[in-house]
Amino acid sequence: MQLSWNVRETWLHGVNPSLKLLGSVMVFFLLMFTDNINILANATWMLLFLLFAGTGHPVRRLLLLLLPFALLFVSSSTSMIFFGKGETTWFRYGLVHVTEESFYRGLHIGLKTVDMALAGMIFALTTRPVRLFYSLMQQLRMPAKYAYSFMAALRLMPMAAEEYRTLQMALKVRGVRYSPGPGGWISRLRHAVIPLLAQSIRRAQRIAVAMEAKRFSVAGGERTFYYTIGWSVRDAGFVALLAGCAAAAFYLGHYAPFFHVGDVRYHVI
Repeated sequence: MQLSWNVRETWLHGVNPSLKLLGSVMVFFLLMFTDNINILANATWMLLFLLFAGTGHPVRRLLLLLLPFALLFVSSSTSMIFFGKGETTWFRYGLVHVTEESFYRGLHIGLKTVDMALAGMIFALTTRPVRLFYSLMQQLRMPAKYAYSFMAALRLMPMAAEEYRTLQMALKVRGVRYSPGPGGWISRLRHAVIPLLAQSIRRAQRIAVAMEAKRFSVAGGERTFYYTIGWSVRDAGFVALLAGCAAAAFYLGHYAPFFHVGDVRYHVI
C-alpha cells in the first residue's frame, strides 16, 4: 500500500477498502482453483489493463514494479517446462525434457502466479493504510486496539529506519571500524540491534500507556472515528466490474480460447 507516492487518484481509490480487500481475496481463490489456461490468459490481460488504467500511477513506475513479477513468472514456469511430464516431446537434452504438456502446465503456473500478484498489486496501489484500518473497524468490526496498533506500527517503521541511519552515522564519526568476515557482521549487528530494540521497547511502552489512557483496552462500547468510511456507487461499480471480468474471462476462455488445450492438470491414467 503506497505511503508517500504522489498519485493521481482514480475511482478505485474511492472504493470501500474492506470491500476491495474481500474482492481481492475472492479473486485470489478463483485464480487458485482455476485450471483452464485460457481463462487465466484472459484474466491476465484484464488485470494488466486495470492496473495501468485504474491505479493512477505513472507507466514507468508500474513497469518498474512489474519487473520482480516478470522474474517470478519466468522462474515458476520454467521449472515445470524443463522438468515436467508429458508424452509429446519438443526438446530433450540430458535432464531437460520439454514436452507440449509440460509447456502448457508451466505457462499455467506462471500465469496463475502473476495473476495473483497483479490482484494484490492493484489493491495495494489503490488503498491507503489509514483508510483500510478505519474501514476494518467500521465495516468488519475489527477491535480498535488492534487496528490502531497496526497503524502505530506503520508510523514507527520510518522512525526506526531514521534511528538506524543516525546510529550508523554516529558510529562512523566515532571511528568505529569492523573487521571483514563473520566477526565483523556480528559486531555490526550487535551495535545496531541492541540500541534499536531498547528504543523500540521504550516507544512501544509509551504508546501502550497512551492507548490505555484512551480506554482502548475496554471491551465493547461505541467509539467515534476521525474518518468515517461509508458506501458509495463506486462500490457497486467495483462489484459489477469484478463480476463482469470473471464472466468475460470464463466465456472467452471456453468460446474464444488462446490455446487449443483447456484443463492442463496432469491426469494419471
